[in-house]
Amino acid sequence: MKKVFLGIDHPALAAKDVVALTKWYCDVLGYEVIAQTDKPIFIIKAPDGTNIEMMPEDGTPPPVRTVSTKGWSHLALRVSDFDKAVAALDKHQVHWETAEFEAVGGGRIRNFLDIEGNLLQIVER
Repeated sequence: MKKVFLGIDHPALAAKDVVALTKWYCDVLGYEVIAQTDKPIFIIKAPDGTNIEMMPEDGTPPPVRTVSTKGWSHLALRVSDFDKAVAALDKHQVHWETAEFEAVGGGRIRNFLDIEGNLLQIVER
């Protein structure tokens, strides 16, 4: 039987300044814009081929969240070399939320924020 659900096509991120945030993901994390509309909405692609949709927010106040608040929590980015990833992010003066810690199932993780305060992780397994 052919599989119907194949995996994640993209998460979507609503931004206060969608153009600036899209540029940050491209400049800092190595994504590239592969599609856009006039709204503006962007589809950006990571070096491994995964996509994120970047769209303008609608002005609704965001809820107060912690890492364990019900619902989606963070976006974890796979890295091939944890130490090089930390050094690259340090060059861009990201705000680190945590020190490095052990990943569930083994590996290294560290949390940081993008320029709009969205929680991201780097993870090397």
